[in-house]
Order: sequence, then structure tokens, then C-alpha cells
Amino acid sequence: MSPARQLLVLYTGGTIGMQITETGLAPASGFEARLRAEQASHPQRPAPDWIFQELSPLLDSANMTPANWLQMRDAIVKGVEQRNCDAVLLLHGTDTLAYSAAALSFLLLGLHIPVVLTGSMQPAGVEGGDAWPNLFGALAQLHAGVEPGVHLYFNGQMLLGARASKQRSDAPDAFSASRRPLCGKRTSSIPVVLDYRNPRRSVELAVQPLFPGLGAAQLRAVLESGIQGLLLECYGSGTGPSDNADLLAALKDAHDRGIVLAAISQCPEGGVEFGIYAAGSLLASVGLISCAGMTREAALGKLFSLLGVGLRQSEVEHWLTQDFCGELAG
Repeated sequence: MSPARQLLVLYTGGTIGMQITETGLAPASGFEARLRAEQASHPQRPAPDWIFQELSPLLDSANMTPANWLQMRDAIVKGVEQRNCDAVLLLHGTDTLAYSAAALSFLLLGLHIPVVLTGSMQPAGVEGGDAWPNLFGALAQLHAGVEPGVHLYFNGQMLLGARASKQRSDAPDAFSASRRPLCGKRTSSIPVVLDYRNPRRSVELAVQPLFPGLGAAQLRAVLESGIQGLLLECYGSGTGPSDNADLLAALKDAHDRGIVLAAISQCPEGGVEFGIYAAGSLLASVGLISCAGMTREAALGKLFSLLGVGLRQSEVEHWLTQDFCGELAG
């Protein structure tokens, strides 16, 4: 946990740098000058030396896509390998902040520097707002030293990127660490194929919650839409409608075609254990893989990274159950 000496501040947009337009708040360029002016007016705040990069286009994070995850990953790797940065602070909107933190946790496996994501619920400059406290709080943490890996800093808390979720939409303590169950042990080494240096391609994924009345035709429409992986949000410990033979057949047919089927619990503090109920065992029998206590954000980001590196279905299914950065085992 060495102090950062050459920090890359990567600005992607989000509320933290937004300004008023005719249609409301929107991402705005010129944030580097505002940040330097704020820092100069408070020289007592600890911060490492930093360089600034602005991604284009700047985004309201509600418009974030997996292609943007790859863009951020590329910018971070370039900052480390070509600009000798030993830490990264990524400024990001809050709506999808936890998704990006989780995805980058897997896209940057093996990169032994700290990457900290932060943002704010109010734009910088709002009196009493959280933008400058979050940003300079993150800078102070990096100045003191942060453990390598991907983290999310918000409201004074440093959270593990693969275990953070947005829980509130109207308060400064919007993010918290997952309270889903942990299990197993972290892998002792990262497989070479999953190292951050290996390029990823974008893949098509879908998330489908189970709900009373979900029909086989609806599920087949999702499964036949060209996706390579489905994250199924199951009930409780990993159950579903075991008396719906057509729905189970739709899942089995998709698995037989090579689609990866991963499962998480809908319960905020739940995890998938297929063997507890017969209804769960049936889901496992048609090809679903348990993601245990992973968050939706982590399971989706992990599935994207595994499929994006070109692994076969069986390989993806194997690595989904292994812990790489605290997503399963803490």
C-alpha cells in the first residue's frame, strides 16, 4: 500500500462535473480547471501529484454501456504502461458506478495498482454538496496508500469494487458493501488467460429476474435474441417455477446451444444454493451455474469479462465459481 506518486485522474462524466443546460444537468468539459482551482484554494488537503484525462464522449452514467467499460479499461492500462501512473482515480456518475467498479475489477485482474472510482450525488460547487468531499477524500486515501485492486470510495467509505452496490438514490451515503454471504477462498493466482493484458471483445448479455407469471415464450425471446450469457435472478436460495416444463426446456435448449446461464439470488442478503430445494436442483439440472453470494453487478461484470476473453462455455462455468477479487470469498 505505497502512496501514489503519479496519479491518473480519469474523468468520464457524471453528476460530479455536470452543469446546468436548457434541458437540465448534463456532463460538461473543463473539469480539470475546476479541480485545480479547488485544490489551489485548499492547499492543506493531502493529494498526490496527478495528471488529468477526459474521456470522449462524456457520459451521464445512465448511458453507460459495456463498450464504455472497455474504453475505461484501455485508458487505465495506457495510463499505467505509457504514462507511468501508479494509481488511478476514475470520476463516474452514480447510477452505474457500481456496475463499472465491478466490471473493471475483472477487466483489470493482475494489474497491481489501486484503481478508485468515485462520484457524487450533487455537482461540484453546490454548497454543502458531496462532490468535493468525495473527490478529495479519495485523493487523500490515495496519497496515504490504497491496496492494489479496484475500489469504490463514497461518503468516507472505501468499498471493494466487486462487492459494492448503490442502495439509495437521494442521500450522500448512497453506496454500501454487499451483505450477501461469502464462501470459499480466493484463488491463489490469476489464470494467464484472464490477465488484464489480454484484450476483451464486447459480448451480448441479458439479465432476467424470475417473477410469478414469467412465461416460457417471454424467456425464449430473451434467450434467442443473440445473447451469449444470461444472468437469471432467482428466488431465495436459487429456486424457480419447477412445475413449468416449457420454461425449464427453454433454459436447457439455450444451454445446449452454448449460452452460459448464471444465477444469483433476488434477495439483497441472499445467495444461491441449488441443492436446498428440489426447485433449485431442477434449475441446476438444465445448466444454471450458481454465482453464490455475488451481487448483480459483480456477476454481470464477471460474465462479461470471461466471455469477452473468448473462453468456451465450460471454461466460463468453471471460473464463475472461483473467487478472483473478493466477489465470492471476501
